Amino acid sequence: MHYKSLKKYYFIKSLDTKNIIKQDKETIIIYRNYTSSKIDISGILRLKNFLKKRGNKFLLANNIRLALKLGLDGVYIPSFNKELKHLSFSFHPNFIIIGSAHNLNEIRIKELQKVQSIFISSLFKKNKNYLGLYKFKKISKYTKKNIIALGGISGKNLKKLNLMKITHFAGISFFEQKKGP
Repeated sequence: MHYKSLKKYYFIKSLDTKNIIKQDKETIIIYRNYTSSKIDISGILRLKNFLKKRGNKFLLANNIRLALKLGLDGVYIPSFNKELKHLSFSFHPNFIIIGSAHNLNEIRIKELQKVQSIFISSLFKKNKNYLGLYKFKKISKYTKKNIIALGGISGKNLKKLNLMKITHFAGISFFEQKKGP
């Protein structure tokens, strides 16, 4: 399996670069921090400049207005965000809008939000949103958007992604391991 052909999305919750340095330049970095109410704009700008020099794309979670203001590459809209306000904004042509969904209803909402790709979770991680392989494949057929696998991806189950013809995946712990693809 050619791991380089997989498009990778790495969720980070701190502006620390120690794990980002280990990633290749094709890995898209998504900053999401739901624990802190204060936004560190100067830290986001430092990380943006760092990632720009490395050649990585940088997305901000759940704050479209700030992502546009800071000139980031795009935004990630989580499944709990069902607003359509951003449709009135003007975006530069390469601005990326990605959303996440756990069921068919949330997929339809993400389509209304005009996202380009949808994270569908959870593929392997057995949590309250667990789908498993069969349900994941079934639910992904209900949209023409790019599908990104999320939830419990590890080095051991990367081959299963290839068997399912999944070309995009995301995670946190996968990228924090010492070894990566």
